[in-house]
Amino acid sequence: MHTRPEGLSDRLRHVYWLGGGSGAGKSTVARQLAAAHGLRLYSTDAAMSDHDARCKPEDCPFLAAFKAMDMDERWLNRSPTLMLETFHWFRGEAFELIVEDLLALPAGQRVIVEGFRLLPRLVKPLLRHRRQAAWLIPTPEFRLAAFISRGTLMDIAGKTSAPSRALDNLLSRDDLFTALVEREAKAEGLAVINVSDAMTVDDLASRVADRFEL
Repeated sequence: MHTRPEGLSDRLRHVYWLGGGSGAGKSTVARQLAAAHGLRLYSTDAAMSDHDARCKPEDCPFLAAFKAMDMDERWLNRSPTLMLETFHWFRGEAFELIVEDLLALPAGQRVIVEGFRLLPRLVKPLLRHRRQAAWLIPTPEFRLAAFISRGTLMDIAGKTSAPSRALDNLLSRDDLFTALVEREAKAEGLAVINVSDAMTVDDLASRVADRFEL
């Protein structure tokens, strides 16, 4: 099991954390802020394949169980609630590898980290100041519109024997996850930014930049 060295909040004082629900615009906002403010961008989504390979089964039992399932077992034969409770990234598995990656980066440049894997309860101990973190919480309508615009709605569901039902399960699971992240962030006293169709990308980026005091 990976352990966290002491003094992490000081060692990561140059890091900004942008988490939230799927389809909230995290990647778009992070890219915009990185370009505008000279930040290094770290995408936790992009690191998933590497972390999958690096995480030992004994450290990531939910990941190991997930990998052993076929697509129907993952997305059809279980309830959205069970999917939420057992999904490895939602459990925080391999979060320590995100921290290891960040510690390995040059300390002289500020970094913005983004992705749904940034669970509030795991990020909070790493913060020197609460202004370093924010979670984007999209409405269901905003999230669905984002998925449709990406053209990726059926990428996973289409690999099952019942794509429509699998898609319903995935969307319901993501609803549950978004609500969970919002509750957790508020319980930890961390910033939540609600995202709706009424907001432009520039508006959202501006709100996040204000939160980070960029």
